[in-house]
Amino acid sequence: MQFSFIKYTQPGWLFNIQPSKDISFSSCYYHPEYLPLHEEVNLETDPSFETATAKYADIGYRAWNKGLLTWCDAEARLRIEKMPAPSLKDEYTFINKYWGKPWALYALLSRVVSLHNPFSEFSAYSKASSKKRINPHINTIDRSAYHSCHSNLVTSAPLVAVIIPTLNRYVYLKDVLEDLEKQEYENFEVIVVDQSTPFNEAFYEAFNLKLNVIHQKERLLWTARNNAVKATNADYLLFFDDDSRVEKDWISQHLRCLDYFNCDISAGVSLAKVGMKIPANYSYFRWADQFDSGNAMVKRALFSTIGLFDEQYNKQRMGDGEFGTRAYLHGYRSISNPYAARVHLKVSDGGLREMGSWDSFRPRKWFTPKPIPSVVFLYKKYYPKQLYKSVILLGIMLSNVSYRNKGSNKMLALSIALTVIKSPLLLIRFLWARSIANEMLRKDNGIQLLAVAPLKEVAK
Repeated sequence: MQFSFIKYTQPGWLFNIQPSKDISFSSCYYHPEYLPLHEEVNLETDPSFETATAKYADIGYRAWNKGLLTWCDAEARLRIEKMPAPSLKDEYTFINKYWGKPWALYALLSRVVSLHNPFSEFSAYSKASSKKRINPHINTIDRSAYHSCHSNLVTSAPLVAVIIPTLNRYVYLKDVLEDLEKQEYENFEVIVVDQSTPFNEAFYEAFNLKLNVIHQKERLLWTARNNAVKATNADYLLFFDDDSRVEKDWISQHLRCLDYFNCDISAGVSLAKVGMKIPANYSYFRWADQFDSGNAMVKRALFSTIGLFDEQYNKQRMGDGEFGTRAYLHGYRSISNPYAARVHLKVSDGGLREMGSWDSFRPRKWFTPKPIPSVVFLYKKYYPKQLYKSVILLGIMLSNVSYRNKGSNKMLALSIALTVIKSPLLLIRFLWARSIANEMLRKDNGIQLLAVAPLKEVAK
């Protein structure tokens, strides 16, 4: 993004970082000469922006949020990056337009506290204050042709491996496997990496599925997923969780997405309860800005080129975010797929819940590192220093109220106030997390590539 103030509202957004300069990549850039819009969308220039850079960046951001799949090559990127920065007033206009006045005020206070010129800041903030917030997720690009288009990939019926790590969740896993029995797509196998204690081998005898059950004694989530990848010949790997429910067309919808958009990852949508409406920002096809290892189909070739999941994330969080970041930085295409939805029950027992973590910035215990050290590791490794700091600060400030209240401005204000009150303890917890993350960075010796031949069955 050309707007630097996005660091105050969306610093961890995947499209804030830059892939290698010598590759083409999915982007939110726009320029009328170097990177014009396609016929799919026609957006007018917003006259409330002063500079050409801001006007173009605003169109690019709007187009991205409407589902335009812009592909940027190295030459266009270089020319766009040479444009002058937006004005200070344009930066505040951008925040008001997409996040609203409370966030513009937060940006103002952050900049004044960090010793930016208060007169310039207040002047720019005041000039931009009349800008009304808009909803960028309306009038999205029409993809209705997707539903009627014949999929050669689905017809050719390649082998799909559905990969499910499980830990002490046989009650929920039963529903998961029964949903898979109902799939209309037939050529798939299910690889379950069972880390439960006690391990119940007889449980799996009741299902009419092509099952490969791996008994893994160590409770290591990312090792489990890697072992499953190594244990299959399938060219399409579909990652799933042991506490989720899906419809009968779930597998075929993932394959259709890969085929229709010629992409490398189909990133499915996750819902919190049965019957829940898909949120507006996930209700249409667009570039995916996150990778959810509980509902995503990946071409096997990715693991042979960028590597498997990073096992330093075992017993921590964001291993899937790290993989998605790595795929993006290597130029692989990932599409957010609203038609491959799952209901993620997020049950309170089993899985990562047994390892003391519910959320990256919300450890269950007070006297533990905050955020989870792997989160610091991720952002320190891949994001510029300024964005890394903003991600951590914003995450900590928003984490002092429950996750379900994160959209409330009143609760946001309360969380910020609690951050100030608890700041000595929060600082100690962050420094603890950073120390562990720095040690992880020192141990970061590369990620294992997928071998050509799969592993033999470990157990069945």
